[in-house]
Amino acid sequence: MKLTIRNMLGLLFAYILIWSGFVRRALNKALQGDYVLSIYFHKPTRREFEASIRWLQKNNFNFLSTADLEKIVLQESPFPKGAVVITVDDGWQSNEDCIAEVAKKYKVPVTIFVSTGPVEEGVYWWSYAQEARRRNIKCLSLKALKKLPNKSRLEEIAEIKNLIYLDREAMTIDQVKTVADSDYVSIGGHSHSHPILVNCSAEQVHSEMSVSKIKLESWLEKDISCFAYPNGDYGEREIRTLQRLGYRLAFCSEPRHLTPDVLDKCYQLPRFGFLEGASFAENTCRMVGVWQHTVQRFKKPSLKGLKAEFAPVPHTEASAIM
Repeated sequence: MKLTIRNMLGLLFAYILIWSGFVRRALNKALQGDYVLSIYFHKPTRREFEASIRWLQKNNFNFLSTADLEKIVLQESPFPKGAVVITVDDGWQSNEDCIAEVAKKYKVPVTIFVSTGPVEEGVYWWSYAQEARRRNIKCLSLKALKKLPNKSRLEEIAEIKNLIYLDREAMTIDQVKTVADSDYVSIGGHSHSHPILVNCSAEQVHSEMSVSKIKLESWLEKDISCFAYPNGDYGEREIRTLQRLGYRLAFCSEPRHLTPDVLDKCYQLPRFGFLEGASFAENTCRMVGVWQHTVQRFKKPSLKGLKAEFAPVPHTEASAIM
């Protein structure tokens, strides 16, 4: 855990939730088959990811692959008890050691959603923006950049790329191939350049989704059937595009449990986000959905500050990733 005031307050809040029995009750509901846990990561350390897998195993969870989940959606398999689905967004270079190797060690299935553009170029677009602000180079905040029309965002980032060089941070094509050869890792699409899809034109959305699928299938010689929306943003247009391109499942970042009725909307599958750098106590609350559910109940004006402090942090702002 990074020793910050925010994380220390988070740790205290997490202990309150744990000691009050919220986490245990959530675990019991999952183990009884009321819902499946759906958890996603970005760039965890090996220690963070391994601790999460060991904690879930210790609590008797069964790990489902996205292929297993698709069978449940199609009603080819019954809705399970005590199940969890693990997914990872972006395709960071550290995922080979911190995700794939841990998945192999513990024999648990994981799906990594890979953005193909950064794999080819080496760097994610928001890293240029973050580095520019660290160097006091004129640049909009990530929050502002994510609200721009895609064309304007690309123009802003292109100017910064002319001023800054960054080392590779995404997996290489060879690393993606190596990871995909594992019996425990599957690969899904995460767009080509990781734009905010709702800020793109219809043509750009189609291109982002189709280019990603074509490249991954070419590299891996495997069908790519799952997708995760970059930044969690999507609409009916994005769903229709995925359907036309042959994707069969899609994940967003809405913090909800997977229940039978939720699975009926197979292009809007929710997930609970793990917050890299936070305490493990906080992340146990996050993985079972207690953290998010409790925060959402803070409705009174007097609790607005506390709600803001402990709300699920957008991944660009929480851990320098998307």
